[in-house]
Amino acid sequence: MRARDLVTDFPTVSLDSRVLEAARLLAAHDLPGLIVVDADGSPFSILPGTQVLRLAVPGYCQDDPALARVVDEAHADTFLRSLAGRTVRECLPANPRELPITDPDATVLEIAALMARTHSPLVAVMDGDRLRGAVTLQALMDRMLAL
Repeated sequence: MRARDLVTDFPTVSLDSRVLEAARLLAAHDLPGLIVVDADGSPFSILPGTQVLRLAVPGYCQDDPALARVVDEAHADTFLRSLAGRTVRECLPANPRELPITDPDATVLEIAALMARTHSPLVAVMDGDRLRGAVTLQALMDRMLAL
């Protein structure tokens, strides 16, 4: 089994896309993350859904989870609104990690190793200069467990 057998079409966002639109895309399609592309349409980064949450959740709640409990329910339900007007570029880490990209000939083990090494729930599959789509963690696990 190769990446070409597991790849699916996958939505992309640009660096200047609005974070709330990216979050809506994640939710509407039940995606683990998104492929962020540069102006040329080439993968620039992977934006896991958890990274969107990291930007939205107040830092004090991340540093001390007990503080999240003291925020009243009305305010706790609206924390994503803090992302209004922010861009995907702002969600990306300051020090980018290895970009999880592979070619269509990558094996299941190569894809798994890349996901594990980069802490990414998806891997972009490039065929030369063309983005073919992505292999998701779910598709990879389904395949591995079926063997």
